Amino acid sequence: MKFSVERAILLKALAHAQSVVEKRNTIPILANILLDAREGGLKLTATDMEIAIVEEVPGVQVARPGRTTAPAATLFEIVRKLPDGATVELDHKGGDAPLALRAGRFQTSLQVLPVEDYPAMTEGSLPHAFRLEAAKLRGLIDRTRFAISTEETRYYLNGIYLHVAEGEGGPVLRAAATDGHRLARVEEELPEGAAGLPGVIIPRKTVAEVRKLAEETRDEVGVRLSDTKISFTIGPVVLTSKLIDGTFPDYERVIPKGNDKVMEVDNRAFAEAVSRVAAISSERQRPVKLSLAQDYLEVTANSAEAGNAREELDGGLVTYAAAPLEIGFQARYLADITDQAKDTLVFRFSDGNAPTVVQDKADQGALYVLMPMRV
Repeated sequence: MKFSVERAILLKALAHAQSVVEKRNTIPILANILLDAREGGLKLTATDMEIAIVEEVPGVQVARPGRTTAPAATLFEIVRKLPDGATVELDHKGGDAPLALRAGRFQTSLQVLPVEDYPAMTEGSLPHAFRLEAAKLRGLIDRTRFAISTEETRYYLNGIYLHVAEGEGGPVLRAAATDGHRLARVEEELPEGAAGLPGVIIPRKTVAEVRKLAEETRDEVGVRLSDTKISFTIGPVVLTSKLIDGTFPDYERVIPKGNDKVMEVDNRAFAEAVSRVAAISSERQRPVKLSLAQDYLEVTANSAEAGNAREELDGGLVTYAAAPLEIGFQARYLADITDQAKDTLVFRFSDGNAPTVVQDKADQGALYVLMPMRV
């Protein structure tokens, strides 16, 4: 195998691949990427046996077709440190010979592992298929992934639940995530071909990789899936992942229906007030208290070490007409919602101890539920 390619082109593909490769693993071949040079160009593959990424690399001049493997992290670091505009040549003589890399006056050689040992993870039928705008895919991920649980014992919460649900105007494509303390539920118009979609749980690492790839395109993303695997085609990249084998809880049961105390608040002013007040505390949870009265909101926090902080919001920034109310939340949970919202947040309360519903007034497709905490 022998080919040459411009450094920036190879670096972009290697960045995608090495991100999937598990940094600490007990199977040496999984630290490598598979380089497959053919007359049509170069195909690059990486996997950790949970996720596999395959990318067709453009602009490659293949002098001698062939296949080999190379250590992903090392190859990425070498190419990353080469000068802009450099032409990278990779040459492998076959067998267990090292992989030679040359760029200008720089040259090195890398140990390879047998191609035959490289695992295949992308095989199998994926009968359900639809296409989704990249911007909509990013929106589904951004507005839900912060609520994914990191508790490994509740593995079925370690991802985003993607499924078809009945919305107010008919069937919708819905994404949901929860860690038991908060819930994020977001929906988009149901894409053509998605009607028979099974409900699937996409793992946290897959969500992160897909989000990075979706940032690089404005085109539609092809989605194919079965009950056990899902595949995303994003430009020249195909990312295939195993799905979480578990049952996502009936999250609709935790969404309160009768919360009748409604507060509307300017999102930016509220976010800044929570951030300033929460800075008083070094606690990981950083609780803040919201005290509501007629068209008035006071945000407060207390710290045994630093003292206390408070900020008032009124003067058109807040509308509230129900009975006075005090309720506490984790500042980080509030910030995760305000980071995604636009102009106005709508809070629907029952009392100071019951779950609260939060919505973005400009985005009716997103709904959040927060459990209060003692402050």
